[in-house]
Amino acid sequence: MSTVNTSTTTGRVRMSADDRRELVLAAATRAFSRSGYAGTSTDAVAKEAGVSQPYVVRIFGTKLDLFLEVLERACDRIREAFEAVLAERPFDPDDEDDWRRLGLAYTELIRDRDLLMVMMHGFSASGDDRIAQQSRDGMSRIFATILSTGCSDEHAQEFIAQGLLLNVITSIRAVEHIDDDRALGTLTR
Repeated sequence: MSTVNTSTTTGRVRMSADDRRELVLAAATRAFSRSGYAGTSTDAVAKEAGVSQPYVVRIFGTKLDLFLEVLERACDRIREAFEAVLAERPFDPDDEDDWRRLGLAYTELIRDRDLLMVMMHGFSASGDDRIAQQSRDGMSRIFATILSTGCSDEHAQEFIAQGLLLNVITSIRAVEHIDDDRALGTLTR
């Protein structure tokens, strides 16, 4: 990782290029999470990051390129979380406790609403060919990681389907309203 240069004449801490890039990516994740791809400008990302809009463009090129990187990172975080669970100890595809460990890892991740919403916005913006391709690539890598457990295709599909249902339930804030709607309460159990 890069280091921070603290030897400026103004007394301010100067960030390395890598650290500034990370700062912009984190800000872009928050901005895209709130407004989606179509509703977020590079200016909004710049304001969120506390940098200039030309700086954002200089680092990432286009808004599309920035969004693609943010979406890829979200999918990679999921895949990496699953890989970490699988690396902890041997995985038995017939052991429900092992599946619970994977499910808990995912549940922890989607508590990060920004990560969750970036994925949802990525899926919904897949009318753009490059976003659709990034979404497919991310889902394919996640699915391949699940298949690496040795489970059947059907079991992996069911696991992914449950995760996507969790995405929808969480993104619409269903848990906050389960007492208002019996059907919604049943769906969220």
